[in-house]
Amino acid sequence: MYKFQPILKPLIWGGERIVSFKQMESDLHGVGESWELSAVPGNLSVVSEGTDKGLTIVELIDKYRDLLMGRDNYARYGNTFPLLIKFIDACQDLSVQVHPDDELAMKRHNSFGKTEMWYVVETAENAHLSAGWSKEVTKEEYVKSVADGTVEELLNTVGTKPGDVFFLPAGRVHALGAGCFIAEVQETSNVTYRIYDYNRRDAEGNLRELHTEEAVDAIDYTYEKEYKTQYTPCLNEPVQLVSCSHFTTSLYDLTESMECDYSELDSFVIYICVGGAAKLIDYNGVTMEIRAGETVLVPASAKSVAIQPESGVKLMEVFV
Repeated sequence: MYKFQPILKPLIWGGERIVSFKQMESDLHGVGESWELSAVPGNLSVVSEGTDKGLTIVELIDKYRDLLMGRDNYARYGNTFPLLIKFIDACQDLSVQVHPDDELAMKRHNSFGKTEMWYVVETAENAHLSAGWSKEVTKEEYVKSVADGTVEELLNTVGTKPGDVFFLPAGRVHALGAGCFIAEVQETSNVTYRIYDYNRRDAEGNLRELHTEEAVDAIDYTYEKEYKTQYTPCLNEPVQLVSCSHFTTSLYDLTESMECDYSELDSFVIYICVGGAAKLIDYNGVTMEIRAGETVLVPASAKSVAIQPESGVKLMEVFV
């Protein structure tokens, strides 16, 4: 099992919750994102402890290959880890944006596209976010709304509370609102088309770059009546949140010990701790502590993991 050094990202809209939530010591302020597990070039996660301490995620995969990734995953992705895990703290509204799918991203950027999901960890009073459209929207209406600055009026905007889940397949317009603190699971990609940014300026006083033209062919204009993922919370058993071709995510809200059997799973497993603390014990008896704000990668060779909560723990479990 592996922990990695978090990559902290001070951003103009960032808040102060990530460092305290992760119980870290840092002089950084305005940290908008913590990249927990990343294979994005220039932002490679580094193992923080154990015999492989100091190895990047790419070097770790190259060393263990399908033992780490799983046979099918290694055949599919090679030495590229397919997922990017983040915590995001929005002190201000984030830009309205969209991500291309795999086909368009590969064609334009030689990159994966970006399908992602959000799990709301904490929210401020009156916090909100936008996901999808508030009504049927045509490509022509979108183009007009960008030109006259009314694109916000077309968005489906909802209030948020802890535990809310939003699945954002590539092509779905979205914007994280002020006061939202989330865990994000996404494809390994840093391709974002920014549609609208409230005429906000960067640290140098420049308007931030928009990608309204590139977004036209990336957007899914389909309207859906419900964009929030509905699930029934349940203590002491896994609750599936999202399952797609890129990742499957479940939530474990545990007050009792649980044994997770991965003998039939041909994939690594990621645990993201969104509350409480626990002890993880793998099939070889190797023990690792996990607490709120930490992420642990379990190799595909692990046949099982026992989770022993300290008093209670909330873990997101992710695999491909």
